[in-house]
Amino acid sequence: MRHTEGESQGAHGSGQMIDWEFAARVGTRAAPAPPTIDATQAAEVVAELRAGAARSTTLVHGFTGLKAQDDRAPVLVVDRTGWITANTESFATLMDPVVSKLTEKRGAPKQGSLTHAVGSRVTGAEVGAVLGFLSSKVLGQFDPFHGPAGRLLLVAPNVVHIERELQVDPSDFRLWVCLHEETHRVQFTAVPWMRDHLRSLIGEVTGTVDPQLVIGDVLKRAAEVARGEGSGSLVEVLSSPEQRELLERVTAVMSLLEGHADVVMDGVGPSVIPSVAEIRRKFTQRRGGTGSLDRLVRRLLGLEAKMAQYRDGAVFVRQVVETVGMDGFNAVWEGPEHLPTKAEIHDPAAWVARVHG
Repeated sequence: MRHTEGESQGAHGSGQMIDWEFAARVGTRAAPAPPTIDATQAAEVVAELRAGAARSTTLVHGFTGLKAQDDRAPVLVVDRTGWITANTESFATLMDPVVSKLTEKRGAPKQGSLTHAVGSRVTGAEVGAVLGFLSSKVLGQFDPFHGPAGRLLLVAPNVVHIERELQVDPSDFRLWVCLHEETHRVQFTAVPWMRDHLRSLIGEVTGTVDPQLVIGDVLKRAAEVARGEGSGSLVEVLSSPEQRELLERVTAVMSLLEGHADVVMDGVGPSVIPSVAEIRRKFTQRRGGTGSLDRLVRRLLGLEAKMAQYRDGAVFVRQVVETVGMDGFNAVWEGPEHLPTKAEIHDPAAWVARVHG
């Protein structure tokens, strides 16, 4: 099932050290086979996801009060290859500052040399392997850094796979997924400063990357995490105190965005999705991973922290709304200074006191 829109961006500064096209090819080969579906069924899934995203825009506005400013952020229904390609494009953009710093510190192999070709392909293969694993896990993703306003990706084969695995109503499940993902599109288009703020935070994190870090260090730390000797993901284990402080700020923003989307799903769902209670129950049970290898990889990649973001962020949003109402909660979108800290995510009353006190 391939419904990919757009082409890979072949030329990036980060291509000096990472072969992104090779990463996309490796990821595509590593991705599990998609569910079996005929052309007619595939077309129906694509059409229903597009319609669900369009319908969700109004539903999100009605529940949250947030209104997307325009339709500049397109909705794309893609297959796993399309998702992998899109993410290599995004990673290339975000990695450029890191690669520039490494190049300044170490120097880069000459373009076209054997060292350059081998090194960039090895790194590309590593990135591709990760994307191949993730390509079967993601139902949808808003990419805020693509083009002028971002883009929403809905991964059709994964939606079909999960709805079959959970044995839920397909139409209900597709709209449920669209509600969550469209909420992210609305967040970034209704709150235009969020994109630049998040990019700035990520830029600060990448700007602190230690150029002396070598692959051996990474493998050693990965082994420690795999043996259960580290308390966090691989990214957290490798972080300096400065990086951890910056990552906490990023985590707070992501917890807010993910939790808000989950609250919208649960708030809107009962009025438009008859089987929403069954879907939520089965999906929550599935979120933890299905096997020991799956759980290990999730831990190494920080996906367990991702699950905590949904949970903690949703608790924050619900408690704030209960205290000051949706209009009071929406003060969070007025500017970066109103975003909750990581500590406030776990103490909603502290955010209310700071912003409304």
